[in-house]
Amino acid sequence: MRVVLLSCLMLLAACQSRDALPPPAPLAPMGREHADLGRIVDLASGQSISPEQLLERLARAERVLVGEQHDNPDHHALQLWLSRELARARPQGSVLMEMLNPDQQGKVELAQVAARAGRTPGDPFDALGWQPGWDWSLYGPLVLHQLRQPYPLLAANLDRAEIMQIYRQRPALEGERSSAADVQARLLDDIRESHCGLLPDSQLPVMLAVQQQRDRRMAEVLLAAPQPAMLLAGAFHVRKDLGVPLHLADLKAQTGNSVLILAEVGREVDASMADYVWFTAAQPVQDHCAKLRP
Repeated sequence: MRVVLLSCLMLLAACQSRDALPPPAPLAPMGREHADLGRIVDLASGQSISPEQLLERLARAERVLVGEQHDNPDHHALQLWLSRELARARPQGSVLMEMLNPDQQGKVELAQVAARAGRTPGDPFDALGWQPGWDWSLYGPLVLHQLRQPYPLLAANLDRAEIMQIYRQRPALEGERSSAADVQARLLDDIRESHCGLLPDSQLPVMLAVQQQRDRRMAEVLLAAPQPAMLLAGAFHVRKDLGVPLHLADLKAQTGNSVLILAEVGREVDASMADYVWFTAAQPVQDHCAKLRP
């Protein structure tokens, strides 16, 4: 009887140990009192769901695309939480990051071998070829966690040399969804806005080509990566109506994808953009264009 009771207690403890840990508390300073703070929405139904329900649904997808705002610390903390909890819910095949280029992949693999052996990489700018444009204080904890995992951490962007080649000769983009006129028009509008309206019109076609070739690369790497795969990228890249999902569909992989956008409270995200949205605290609003205006 005691053996049976002990076995039951051990089974109960094992089940409890698989419960998801609570998501991290907000870090960004703004929006702490907003009614949507921490709310997760299934955009197809409009219903709020719990973190556990989100994990259950994402765990069924072959490919999970997570969109971030690059300077929001809450988004990086949630990506780390998602990475840990999804790997507990089912075996993880790979994680891909927009912040890594193919010419860094060799260094990443060496650092991963060292990290799995218990040796923490030294200077990440040397050990990983980390690019200073990506704030290591935000990305470091997530990258160091991924390096210790048994699955690969993969580059999902273009090398600088590839980007320069696009500037010299724009490649043709194959696929009716990603090359649709309305998609490209909306991307051009965003490029104009994100560059403060200061780009000459002659530069817009090549900027559009770079944006879409980045999205095409992310889609290609996602399909080639060990499954299930998770892509971490800017929110605009993962949008269903403009980004990587269109390229996945053009590559005959329209199904098996789940898109989660991490969005600051007050942002508009609808079912055309993503499958799920998770509202977070916000960073102070900055006018990045002010310093560029005469």
